[in-house]
Amino acid sequence: MMLRRQALAIGSVLLSAITLGGWTLFKQKGKGPLLLSARDDNDGKHYAVGYRLDGKQVFATQVGQRCHDIINHPTLPIALFVARRPGTESYLIDLRDGALLQTITSNANRHFYGHAVIHKSGDWLYATENDTSDPGRGLLGVYKFEGERLVHSGEISTHGIGPHQVSWMPDGETLVVANGGIRTEAESRVEMNLNAMEPSLVLMQRDGTLLSKETLPQQMNSVRHMGIASDGTILAGQQFMGPSHERSELLAIKRPGQPFVAFPVADEQLQAMGHYTASVAVHSELRLVALTAPRGNRFFIWDMDTAQLRLDGPLPDCAGVGAVADGFVVTSGQGRCRFYNCRQEQLLAKPLELPAGLWDNHLHLI
Repeated sequence: MMLRRQALAIGSVLLSAITLGGWTLFKQKGKGPLLLSARDDNDGKHYAVGYRLDGKQVFATQVGQRCHDIINHPTLPIALFVARRPGTESYLIDLRDGALLQTITSNANRHFYGHAVIHKSGDWLYATENDTSDPGRGLLGVYKFEGERLVHSGEISTHGIGPHQVSWMPDGETLVVANGGIRTEAESRVEMNLNAMEPSLVLMQRDGTLLSKETLPQQMNSVRHMGIASDGTILAGQQFMGPSHERSELLAIKRPGQPFVAFPVADEQLQAMGHYTASVAVHSELRLVALTAPRGNRFFIWDMDTAQLRLDGPLPDCAGVGAVADGFVVTSGQGRCRFYNCRQEQLLAKPLELPAGLWDNHLHLI
């Protein structure tokens, strides 16, 4: 470990050449993409895992708290497994062997919200966090990479309440934040303000400057997860916190230069979602958007431009979804993981040789 840290300190130019070369070789050794996700075992223990899509396990590292989303470093073979709300520990993992490099603990009166992004320079990480001294006040914790370690550097406002997912726009400099709009206290998932929710979609600069803030008509429709297309189109999935008999729009879209509005989803699909969506993924080349609805045990794919429904399929406790070259990979909390080939008129599903069940609501593919 000491030798590796000394090597990482020899200079940024040489560092990039050495680590990027090694990382490229590491990625090429496996068959297909590396799938990263959080997963539990039958005893309720929590793991940060990495698998090839052919079923080969790269690592399964036990961690203290349940994780949610994962983000990898652009040049180093490391990734951060981010604590699920209201977790206080996130884990920096070596993707080559699963070694736990660092446990990042949130500052006092803060907890993580499950998502983060790393700047394309590889120097900065931004994580959605809650200010529990002013419950729900949305923050991005700012962390700086020092070799294979993260150091807290500051925080900036998300201009909203209860931030959930944060993503990059295609320019790699503009941040988009899904503010869920729900206040929660420390160590709690109990909603405090359902009658006064303030969900919003925010575009902001890295220094915290607000560029835009938009809302949907239904106040109790919590904006949670996003997929970003290469042209800057934003797709956002919602979780409706209102009465069960009310109709709620659970997928929204913001096209470049246009307002944030509901994506046209038929009533049949909205009713099947059970007022809850989990994970959103965009396939920019095929112009498709995929959505998991675990409470409804349904998986959906639409044409992003025409809103044509391409797939409405049963999938028990469907969880994370991510785009690959020919379609989408989907995990499940109860059943088999699947690959959906989307290059044909009739979308074909193929079970994957991955462990069945107990997967978290997100996956990350490298």
